[in-house]
Amino acid sequence: MQLLGFSASQVHPLTTLDAARDFLAGNAAARFVWADFATDEVTAAPAAWRDSLVALTGAPILDLHLSDATNAAHPSFFDTTNAYDMVIFRKLTFETSKQFAEEEAEHAGDAAAQAAPPMPAPGAPPLAAPVPGPRKASRKYAPGFLPALARIDTQPVTFFVFDSVLVTVRPSPSRTVDQVRQRLLDTCGAPRAAAPRANGSVGSLMHGVRPPTRPEDLMLRLLNAMVDRYLDLRAPLTRQLDRWQRALLSTRRSFSSWEGLLDARIQLRRLEHLSEEQRDALQEFRDSLLDNRYSTEEGDNPAAASRDEVLLVRLTDLMEHILRVLAHARRLEDSIESAVQIHFSAVAHRTNRTMRALTVITALFMPLTLITGVFGMNFTRMPWLQETNGFWWTIGLMGGVVATIGGIWGLGRWLDR
Repeated sequence: MQLLGFSASQVHPLTTLDAARDFLAGNAAARFVWADFATDEVTAAPAAWRDSLVALTGAPILDLHLSDATNAAHPSFFDTTNAYDMVIFRKLTFETSKQFAEEEAEHAGDAAAQAAPPMPAPGAPPLAAPVPGPRKASRKYAPGFLPALARIDTQPVTFFVFDSVLVTVRPSPSRTVDQVRQRLLDTCGAPRAAAPRANGSVGSLMHGVRPPTRPEDLMLRLLNAMVDRYLDLRAPLTRQLDRWQRALLSTRRSFSSWEGLLDARIQLRRLEHLSEEQRDALQEFRDSLLDNRYSTEEGDNPAAASRDEVLLVRLTDLMEHILRVLAHARRLEDSIESAVQIHFSAVAHRTNRTMRALTVITALFMPLTLITGVFGMNFTRMPWLQETNGFWWTIGLMGGVVATIGGIWGLGRWLDR
């Protein structure tokens, strides 16, 4: 369990739920509290966990929402009640991010090795140009085997958004959540020394980043960090697709990794479905925000309306990032389809060229076979059988037939490439 209290100018680490309740009740500058829980803490005693939050949040979490929060296979989803909003968002697992990060490092290392050749020592003769050798196979795949797209694994993170409390339930560990928490502590943990303002007054300078003002604001920051992980997949996914395309269009050897190609399409389709679910969940949250937060009563309050406008802008930007991931997944899937179609077109073209050559050979030898068959008949008397130059006359006849056929094909442009 991790607890953070957010005031107007600072982030306060908290230790217990009672301390969080006292922070909201006794601090005039307190805005809200972030209570972060691991899924194991909730599944160990769901009822006791829910009851312990009632004093902090002021309302219990429904049983169905509690079961959804602990369901590891639940898709991205949004639901709302009179007391809180629930958002389930599937983030990339640490293994998936690590796998693609290793590929990024490997690609960057290969590019650096090619771009920066070793320099000779002072006084030594110049080094010969390096001869490019075969690329080292990845440790995950056998040599000569073309890998499919890396498996995209995700885990759900559940957000319960109360008026003054944000409760998150996520699998442990979650590198994205931990990084956001640490960034908030580093940038907003403590104010710097007071400095004079332009008007002569004294004000405190913060460490750069303004702390979130509402639970929804913090949730959008967490969601933005999760979506950025998806955006980081675009470069390695594109490079892997380039490898597939080169293998499909290679003329040196036939393509045989159809099972891996099917797995690649499955992973791209999975990424597309994940993005669609995330977009739908955030769209419903946006509609709920417009209905509940942008009501007539708040419309009379300019400050509340301004905060909602900022929140809507951030939410729209987050949805635009998800749409970019969705569009990229669809482009990759279309590119694979196009590469497969080009592959079969190239195979058909090579087959047609082979059949064309065989047809030319067959067409040339058919009249020659006819001539040899005629002179091979077992008749007692036949022309040219007793002639001294009969053999050469037959050879000349065959050559004339071949020349005539070739001339007809040449005039008709039947052999043009």
